[in-house]
Amino acid sequence: MPLLEAIDVHGGYGGMNILNGVDMAIEADEIGVIVGPNGAGKSTMLKAVFGLLTITGGEIRLRGEPITNLAPHKLVERGMGFVPQEKNIFPSLSVAENLEMGAFLKPGTVSRLKRQIYDIFPPLYDKRHQPAGELSGGQRQMVAMGRALMNEPSVLLLDEPTAGLSPRYMNEIFEQVKRISATGVGVLMVEQNAKQALRIAHRGFVLAAGQNRFTDSGEALLADPQVAKSFLGG
Repeated sequence: MPLLEAIDVHGGYGGMNILNGVDMAIEADEIGVIVGPNGAGKSTMLKAVFGLLTITGGEIRLRGEPITNLAPHKLVERGMGFVPQEKNIFPSLSVAENLEMGAFLKPGTVSRLKRQIYDIFPPLYDKRHQPAGELSGGQRQMVAMGRALMNEPSVLLLDEPTAGLSPRYMNEIFEQVKRISATGVGVLMVEQNAKQALRIAHRGFVLAAGQNRFTDSGEALLADPQVAKSFLGG
């Protein structure tokens, strides 16, 4: 049974479908990567999973249980974390305070959870008393991911975690995504840096016009000449 599964999902905004029958599944401790051209429905799919838009057809399941159209706070209670691309930190709060905001469902375990986050994201420990808004873009992304992990989710959704980052921080974020997955957390992320993301993906989903065009392991997709030509720049 997959940890997270989407079956024939349809949905969109204002009565217009953007998703036209998307299928996805990841197991615990797997990294799933959604790639495709602009307007393919990548971020829309992630928002559909997290209850931020109404699914008009199909089903989403977490550990085999239907979660279709559940409100985001209900999904957080069931063990799902979500990191949006923008406005994903509290800039005036310190790094430590940002992390503490993520543990509202686990108030008695804050110290232990912060130690775990500093183990995953070592640069944050030295910055823990600094306002998060003063950090570099890569470090702010670490804070956002760390805050989502403070609730000990079983699955973490990441929307463009390396957007706007330098190559150094992009590689660092991908390494930390691998570290998160190794702890047993399933990761489903949307990425524009498709080649680099597929290199760490256990499963890859290539979307176009709101539908699956290719679904395979990251390694197989990178080796597919049709995928490379149409979606990875040759």
